[in-house]
Amino acid sequence: MATKSGATTAPVTDQSPNPWGSSLDKLKEWDPKGAELLLRVGMNPWTSGVLPRKEVELIYLALNCSCTSLNEAGTRRQIRAARDAGATRDEILLVLKCGVGLAVHSCSLGAPILLEEMKAAGVKPSGGPKPETPACDAMRAMGQWNTAWDPFYEISPAWTDQFFAFGASVYKSGLFTPRFLELISIAFDASITHMYAPGVRRHIQGALKAGASPEEIMTVLQICVSMGVEACAQGVPILAEEELERSSASQKTSA
Repeated sequence: MATKSGATTAPVTDQSPNPWGSSLDKLKEWDPKGAELLLRVGMNPWTSGVLPRKEVELIYLALNCSCTSLNEAGTRRQIRAARDAGATRDEILLVLKCGVGLAVHSCSLGAPILLEEMKAAGVKPSGGPKPETPACDAMRAMGQWNTAWDPFYEISPAWTDQFFAFGASVYKSGLFTPRFLELISIAFDASITHMYAPGVRRHIQGALKAGASPEEIMTVLQICVSMGVEACAQGVPILAEEELERSSASQKTSA
């Protein structure tokens, strides 16, 4: 675990980690004070020393590549940043696979509603023997089964087992510690593009149980907030391009 340092109050400099690269250069030119304030809070998780740099980069990669975000530019930047921080190809690949798994929350949300409406409409599920579900059994054996998955397991056990055959591979890989898996799961669920409260609570409980400190968990939430900087990282260069185009058009008109 990284030790805390006084970096939280240090000024943002050109040598500080900057996940947004040159995309904020125009903001620094047009609004230097605003850019300084934005980068100070946005880069705090990178400069505070609460989490190791590699973990910060991988968590921010998770937020960018998540199926609820799909930020191509941010994903590319973060793959480079994670590699520079010492992450391996396999570690990065595992983060990308975790970004796939988040999509199961569509079923976590919809399947209970489906069961309720089936009951209200007097519709019964199709009968027949239940198939074997070894992947789901393995998730239960690992202590990773979530009762929120019971409704879609009840309706579609074969599909559920297919999904968790993929999901179980994340937990079985051994690349990440249980603590870091919980931290990255908090980020996925607390992301501004997802905000899945049941998952946030479940993974905060898991992170504390796995030995994460409250400061580490809070830093993960702060990394989620840093995603807000993407509004300027993507918007300001577009604004600069449009301003240049308008300026060029105006010069041609007046010539």
